[in-house]
Amino acid sequence: MQIRVPEKLSLMEKLNILSDAAKYDVACTSSGTERGNQGKGVGNCAVGGICHSFSADGRCISLLKILFTNECIYNCRYCLNRSSNDVPRAAFTPQEVCDLTMGFYRRNYIEGLFLSSGILKSPSYTMELLYQTLYKLRHEYGFGGYIHVKAIPGADPRLIEAVGYLADRMSVNLELPTAEGLKKLAPSKSRARILTPMRQVQNRMEENKNELALYRSAPRFVPAGQSTQMIIGATPENDYQIVSVAESLYQKFALKRVFYSAFVRVNEDSLLPALPGGPPLLREHRLYQADWLLRYYGFRASELLSEEKPNFNVLLDPKCDWALRHLEQFPVEVNRADYMTLLRVPGIGVRSAQRIVKARRLGTVDFPDLKRMGVVLKRALYFITCRGRTMYPIRIEEDYITRNLLDVKERLPFGTGEQITYRQLSLFDDQNSGQAVM
Repeated sequence: MQIRVPEKLSLMEKLNILSDAAKYDVACTSSGTERGNQGKGVGNCAVGGICHSFSADGRCISLLKILFTNECIYNCRYCLNRSSNDVPRAAFTPQEVCDLTMGFYRRNYIEGLFLSSGILKSPSYTMELLYQTLYKLRHEYGFGGYIHVKAIPGADPRLIEAVGYLADRMSVNLELPTAEGLKKLAPSKSRARILTPMRQVQNRMEENKNELALYRSAPRFVPAGQSTQMIIGATPENDYQIVSVAESLYQKFALKRVFYSAFVRVNEDSLLPALPGGPPLLREHRLYQADWLLRYYGFRASELLSEEKPNFNVLLDPKCDWALRHLEQFPVEVNRADYMTLLRVPGIGVRSAQRIVKARRLGTVDFPDLKRMGVVLKRALYFITCRGRTMYPIRIEEDYITRNLLDVKERLPFGTGEQITYRQLSLFDDQNSGQAVM
């Protein structure tokens, strides 16, 4: 039985409930779009993007970040807002979301809106309310800022398309990495039902690109692309399965981002893991590192992990771990190696690899030059040569390099290395001006 809050909640009481209920939705992206206002209305989507803050568990979040409602007809075992939980319930009206967004924006507290929702009555009913909200913001208030909204599986495709013309980014949460895990913990949801709106958004985005090529004034459909989120640690999938699912989503659905959310046990349920060590934040961290390798560094999931080695090394990042298992490909001569080879060297990132390629046109690159280009030499020195020489006398041996790399402290999420503590940012916190939102 649910605990119902009084019907006449104030707007701030609703905000308190629904901003807190949204904290498990991950949205640590910049806007990725350039919506301008042409001198009309307020707000814009400059490349600088939407402002960021950090939640209690270290995730980067975008404010104003709220649920439209935490009422839900589903009873997913891992969800705090499941229908069987005794939690305070609240729901905004479209007008209230507009008032909050415009009020916070005019006070320079936010640069955009992240709007998700529980399922109220039915998916289509909820999607209709989200559409009304975004329509008001765009057309009645002239809001030109960044909007990220959730597409609700099972909703009328016409509503999803209509919302796509009002939002900058849409996301459909995959929830759990495999269909088996979804069936176990969220039996009212199905993988096919989740992938249907994801495919719809992808196809409509492709069609819209063709329309924009012919007519520059055509309305833009989800210009910042779509993303998804997977809960990590609630079900027994290994890292190889998770990374393979992410790779498939990038290839088949052209997603902009796959977010990984470390499972937090908020419900007592026999089917949920106990997690005596707390949420698997280090595992989440490794998955994000691997995700970057898939998207920007030319790696494949099968290169990083395999059925024989299904989980990431807890001591080394995925790129270093891969390099140590493929020492036959090193050392790399930075003055001759192609761009994609440079990207595979630990300590060399996308920008530094681009700088190296550009600098080589003007002359020979040496170790002091690499340092100025942003190469992390304390990692890279074991895997590169400049003009045929290493930076120091070293041995290209796995044990030797591993020991030296482990001497250099890696920046890990809090709770896994140095005991750094964070606190949840709140819309109602005015105690410390440097961290407060209001």
